[in-house]
Amino acid sequence: MEKKGGIGVEIEHIFPVIKKWLYSDKEIFLREIVSNACDAVTKLRRLISLGDETARNIPDEGFRVSVELDKEANTITVTDNGIGMTEEEVEKYICQIALSGALDFIEKYEGENGGDSGIIGHFGLGFYSAFMVSSTVDVFTRSFTGASPVKWTCSEDGSYVISACSEDEAPARGTSIVMHLSEEGEEYRESGKLQEILSKYCAFMPVEIYFEDRDDKKEEDAPTPINDTTPLYLKNPSDCTDEEYREFYKKVFHDYREPLFWIHLKADYPLNFRGILYFPRIQSEFESLEGQVKLYYNQVFVADNIKEVIPEYLLMLKGVLDCPELPLNVSRSYLQNSGYVSKISNHITKKVADKLTSMFNLDRPAYENIWRDLKTFVEYGCLRDSKFYDKTTSCLLFEKCSGGFCTIDEYLDAAKEKHENKVYYAADKVSQAGYISMFDAEGIETLLLDKIIDTQFAQLIESKRESVHFLRVDAELADSMKGEGAAEIPGVMDLFKKLVSEQTEIKFEALKDSSVPAVLNVSEDSRRMEDMMKMYSAMGQNAPASFPTQATLILNTSNELISSLADADKEKADLISKQIYTLCLLSQRRLSPEELRQFLTDSYNILGKL
Repeated sequence: MEKKGGIGVEIEHIFPVIKKWLYSDKEIFLREIVSNACDAVTKLRRLISLGDETARNIPDEGFRVSVELDKEANTITVTDNGIGMTEEEVEKYICQIALSGALDFIEKYEGENGGDSGIIGHFGLGFYSAFMVSSTVDVFTRSFTGASPVKWTCSEDGSYVISACSEDEAPARGTSIVMHLSEEGEEYRESGKLQEILSKYCAFMPVEIYFEDRDDKKEEDAPTPINDTTPLYLKNPSDCTDEEYREFYKKVFHDYREPLFWIHLKADYPLNFRGILYFPRIQSEFESLEGQVKLYYNQVFVADNIKEVIPEYLLMLKGVLDCPELPLNVSRSYLQNSGYVSKISNHITKKVADKLTSMFNLDRPAYENIWRDLKTFVEYGCLRDSKFYDKTTSCLLFEKCSGGFCTIDEYLDAAKEKHENKVYYAADKVSQAGYISMFDAEGIETLLLDKIIDTQFAQLIESKRESVHFLRVDAELADSMKGEGAAEIPGVMDLFKKLVSEQTEIKFEALKDSSVPAVLNVSEDSRRMEDMMKMYSAMGQNAPASFPTQATLILNTSNELISSLADADKEKADLISKQIYTLCLLSQRRLSPEELRQFLTDSYNILGKL
């Protein structure tokens, strides 16, 4: 025989759970209560707009929510002049846990279009968050219908009393919630603490919110709301000025530096979200690249930097996103598995790529002016997301050692006559200045890749364009630098063989630049492997096994110093050849302490022989 029924929960058992586990942060109680107050106003406004017979004579103006701290009475009171409740509604919406008045209202008045109502509370537990910080909660409410005012009082054990209240206890219309703070709520007796919470969670709520500390009243002709009911991100981009965008950025993020640029997001069906994303100005590579994207739900703050909504490589952005399709009590697991969130992330990626391309095409000088600030962001994005690379490939710039910028296509097109598909670059303009000047002399442009991420980005391009190869200026000499008639000079090879390692090859070349006696080149593959091992070590990981460095010492037969070594006495030849090789090492790396000591000794010795 089957028996059917519903699981019952005693109120005295559920209330302790609510007090301890409803929200991980107790301060959210104020967000929930103020959100409910805004909902009450939004409901009444909606009835007015629908021409409800009872509400049509109420002017759609003067709506507000007030938050009052009374330290002497040990209370926090939140009052609205919205829709209010009758005794029947109090019993239905307040006395029954998890029955959301917002959902009931939407079903009754909005039908299938309820998602556009702007009503915040879609759950039903929000009101009970008051008991996380209160020993007793009083509700004084008067319905817009003119029904008699009602008082509801509930203690922390869940027992309540509903009674009539005097005319002066209840607001003229709307609801007052009086929270008598418990020991758990002592920290919220401070005016500064409450204002901080209101500023964090309620900065953009749709109804004007006023805060008052009864123990610290100030005479004000016209008190100002603590929130902006029509934040910039809700407006049409065409109605916003550059100055408004900059002021909004400073106000929200307290950053005195102007952002590089911004993207105003306005996505309708099927995504339905709004927002503004800013590219911040980074002063140095050592500054934190972590940004701050604030997530809102119908103008109610939810969280900072929800990584599942913003692609990882764009987390250095600052901005606000308002996503009314997300639940207010959003969880990480929900975000990770939400198709809606995935679509938002893809939409943002596309908009960022479109913005970069548009700036490049419409005002390239201005784009180049901020490229150094953008470069790390964009290159990292390309490394993390091949689709982002494909969308931005036409506007990716490289800095030239001679000054200015170029795209990879522009560089390759200019170089096809002298070194087709080879891209020469320097990692340090100072230490590699000698190499750069040799390339300059032959009219060969060198690019500056002076950050670790730059060389990783270069490898990405090589993987995308199989015929293109990046070579550091000290890795290979361009063929156009070499003259004709190079031949080995008798005896000179032996002078250098005893100085170099077994992995270093010695060659003779007649370089067009006769001022340089020798050049030490380290193969690009060897140097990349060495850089990779250094990176592993820096990250505290076990580096791969040692990799022999393949190098080539090129002796310039066009240089008088090299050609004279064949006729010099042994002592002089040894001293000069050693000095030449050490100078070549200096152009490649820092000398070891012993190498530096010996180099200085030999230099002083040479000076003494002059």
